[in-house]
Amino acid sequence: MRKYIAIITLVMAAGSLWAQNDNADNIVGVYYAQDEGDNFRMRVTKEEDGTYKGQIIWVEKKYGRDGQLLRDTNNPDKSLRNVPCDQIVLFKGLKYDSGKQRWGGTKVYHPKMGIKANLSVRFKDHTHMIMTGSLLGISQTRDFLKEE
Repeated sequence: MRKYIAIITLVMAAGSLWAQNDNADNIVGVYYAQDEGDNFRMRVTKEEDGTYKGQIIWVEKKYGRDGQLLRDTNNPDKSLRNVPCDQIVLFKGLKYDSGKQRWGGTKVYHPKMGIKANLSVRFKDHTHMIMTGSLLGISQTRDFLKEE
């Protein structure tokens, strides 16, 4: 009898771990958002190391007044200043914390300001993702609507 209880306990624990990993992957997909009047889409993917990356894949206003494609000119890394606005990586290395049911452990890049802030991500419901960037006690929150 003890043997069966032990087996059942192990199966339940394994199922719980699998469910936690499954929750972590809920973040994967395409999201729509607005930032200061600009509409854009971001794709979140799972990397080989198990972390997540968020990259802009579409920007409504991707050309400047001069007709030229907008680029990441505010990036503090000079080697990234020529990246087109619809290819900017907003975060990478994002990790899931199953205890808090949140993602974090990395920084988010704000292209308009050219700064990075501590990132926390959670879901309001299954289609609304909330991203919060915090720097020096100041936080900014954005809502993202999952499209996939």
